Amino acid sequence: MAGTTTTTLGAGAALPAAQTCGLANFQQELLDRINQIRATARACGSLSYAAAPPVKWNDKLFNAAAGHSADMAAKNYFSHTSQDGRSFSQRITNAGYGWRAAGENIAAGQTSVAQVMTAWVNSPGHCANLMSKNFTEVGVACVKNDASSYRNYWTMNLAQPR
Repeated sequence: MAGTTTTTLGAGAALPAAQTCGLANFQQELLDRINQIRATARACGSLSYAAAPPVKWNDKLFNAAAGHSADMAAKNYFSHTSQDGRSFSQRITNAGYGWRAAGENIAAGQTSVAQVMTAWVNSPGHCANLMSKNFTEVGVACVKNDASSYRNYWTMNLAQPR
C-alpha cells in the first residue's frame, strides 16, 4: 500500500482492518477518547489549554493517515516526513482534503487505542495538537507489519477544512 491510498468509505462502512491494526470499534473508540480528552481543560507540558469542542471523523484524513502508517510499516521507518520527502500537510492535500489548519501525531509500537492515546496526551506537542481549537476533524489509522521494528504504526491527522 503506497502513501497515496484513496479508499473511499461510504456511510456506515467499516474501516479496513489492515488500516486499524485489526482492532474492533477502532473509529468509535478513538473518537470517544479524543473527545473525552478535549472536553477537559489540561496542561500539555508547560502550556495550559481550555476545553475544546469535539472533533468529527473525516475519511479523507483517515486515508492520508492510513497511507502514511502503511508507508512507515512497509519501509520500516518512523518519521513525520515520508521517505519521498512529503510532509503531513502534503499528504493531507494529496488525499483531497482542503484545509485551513492541519497537524499530525504519529506513534509506533502501541497495541491498543488506550495505549496510543495515553502516549499522545503525555507528550506536550501531541497533547497540544489534541487540544487545539483550530482542529475540527480527525482521521487516525494504525497499520501492522510484524516484520518491522515497531510492528504497529499510528498516524493521526487533525485539521480544519477551508
